[in-house]
Amino acid sequence: MNADAWVLDRTFPSSAGEVRWAALGRAGAPPVVLAHGTPFSSYVWRAVARALAQDHQVFVWDLPGYGVSAQFEGQDVSLGSQARVLTELLGHWQLPAPAVVAHDFGGCVALRAHLLHGARYRRLALVDPVALAPWGSPTYRLLGGHPEVFGQLTPGLHRALVREYVSSASHPGLRQAVLDRLVAPWCTEAGQPAFYRQISQNDQRFTDEIQHRYGEIDLPVLICWGTEDTWIPVARGHELASLVPGCELRLIEGAGHLVQEDAPAELTAALTRFLRTHPAHAPRTAP
Repeated sequence: MNADAWVLDRTFPSSAGEVRWAALGRAGAPPVVLAHGTPFSSYVWRAVARALAQDHQVFVWDLPGYGVSAQFEGQDVSLGSQARVLTELLGHWQLPAPAVVAHDFGGCVALRAHLLHGARYRRLALVDPVALAPWGSPTYRLLGGHPEVFGQLTPGLHRALVREYVSSASHPGLRQAVLDRLVAPWCTEAGQPAFYRQISQNDQRFTDEIQHRYGEIDLPVLICWGTEDTWIPVARGHELASLVPGCELRLIEGAGHLVQEDAPAELTAALTRFLRTHPAHAPRTAP
């Protein structure tokens, strides 16, 4: 990758279709895996990934059904499937216990992979994650409940809907070029139905299955939250922090849900400190 492009130059044949991925930084450096959420792609991590790559080997990928990874009819892009794919990728990358940083739906994916599939992490940072019930705005539920209807919108109406939806994730507003890049994967012939497919396949049961187990998490955890997040209010950050033993909550002032775009420097600083800290964290022993 260079400073002018964001290119995922490698592929992995996951159980949910071809995944496009890339690695930044020196091979053999401490590994960090960055997971994106919906309706985004690994592109939102570009600034943070390049900064962290100074001291780490950083792995990024587009979830199946998102960005430049495979999109096709009948594809399983549910949070359950995505957690299995993350577990597969960690094996493919030969990363027995990396640090993981996960945003939005990526938070649920990382938590499910850890709690349900045995994925091991050295430490975990969650950025405005989907983790606690209830979640899903009325608009989200409307779109997910009628994918066959919205999938038939004219391309212009669909593009306008997606642009408005993605724009609302930022508090100060997205730059035009960034918004164009985030919207583009959903505006192709395959991308339009894929946009509504990924909403229709995901519901609260995927967090209900793990929410009662957050007290079992036995590794250093950082929770970052944009104080101006209108998608998932900051009160959820305080609630989640109370459920994860010994975790740290870091509030990022002036940032909306898409913290990577709204406050990349502040987020990078928080993550860098967390990744470099040698925790006085003693694993709890089972009774």
